[in-house]
Amino acid sequence: MLEAQVFQRLGDFTLDTSLTVPAEGVTALFGRSGSGKSSLIRLIAGLGAPEAGTIRLGDTWLVDTQRRRWVPPHRRQLGVVFQEARLFPHYSVRGNLRYGMPRAARTDFDDLVELLGIGHLLSRTPGRLSGGEARRVAIGRALLSRPRMLLMDEPLTGLDGARKQELLRYIRRLARDTGVPILFVSHDTREIGALADRVALIEEGRVLASGPVDEMFARLDLGPRTGRFEASSLLEARIVAHDEALCLTRLALPGVIEGETLSVARLDGAVGDAVRLRLRARDVGVASTQTPPLPDVACLPATLREIGDEAHGPFVEVMLDVGGQALRARLTREAVGQMGLYAGQALQARLRSVTISRHDVIVT
Repeated sequence: MLEAQVFQRLGDFTLDTSLTVPAEGVTALFGRSGSGKSSLIRLIAGLGAPEAGTIRLGDTWLVDTQRRRWVPPHRRQLGVVFQEARLFPHYSVRGNLRYGMPRAARTDFDDLVELLGIGHLLSRTPGRLSGGEARRVAIGRALLSRPRMLLMDEPLTGLDGARKQELLRYIRRLARDTGVPILFVSHDTREIGALADRVALIEEGRVLASGPVDEMFARLDLGPRTGRFEASSLLEARIVAHDEALCLTRLALPGVIEGETLSVARLDGAVGDAVRLRLRARDVGVASTQTPPLPDVACLPATLREIGDEAHGPFVEVMLDVGGQALRARLTREAVGQMGLYAGQALQARLRSVTISRHDVIVT
């Protein structure tokens, strides 16, 4: 586990916060540009020193300003991946991967190359790599240093949709198969939804809330904190069928009546694979249990958990329970009044398949 409690003034900006990162899985540090994400991760990596505070990785004190302790970056046992790959241009991919690799990591080389899918790139130089390929090499180099934790500072910035989805899958696989905990910095809820197990929300230099990713996405009180980032929900589902003729994949949610499925554009996963599904609140409708079904609309049994308390504006967010999972919906204030909605009410959650993009589904 990593624990940081730091204070640092940077011009007119003040970073004054605490952060805890578990010793497993992916923890996302999420916030708008300028919220202090990169400043905090630089202090953890040792690329700056706080004016006051402590940083501890397991039993090792990396920073303790009162005791005047500051461990230099190369001794912190942290792998760092930046927005830019920062590969050595005169080295091949193989040379970049082996740079700084301890002797003990030699046995890891082939397995990691296979895991990252970069075996065919080993003889190339960085100038002959795509953006996604270069990021994968940078991740491999960081992991071959045998780090106790991997720090990733917005590594998907600048990648197009296909390359971003590809790299997301590799990072998720790394977190699952290597056992190295990851602190992942991002301002994109889609990246957070696809990768994170836990989320820490930072704003104006302070971590305001943290917790499991599904609980954080489900908190209606955090809506204003995310500003321009769209309200959404994360649901766990499973692939139950592929319709090759229609190029569709059918997904089933746990705890939902058998036969009620969601249809999305054809996924690469196999029947039985688990997926994580991101649904935008504006794409979720609500209807009474007596309302007849509509074509191309999934109707899922739901219970109304909570109605948001927005004081102004035409819209209200509500929280539904669908098979034990939280699902947000954004309704007009008028509709809430006309339907007479109340907590505990049995309803239908309605989802149009056409609104679910392939980029909102990741096979886990």
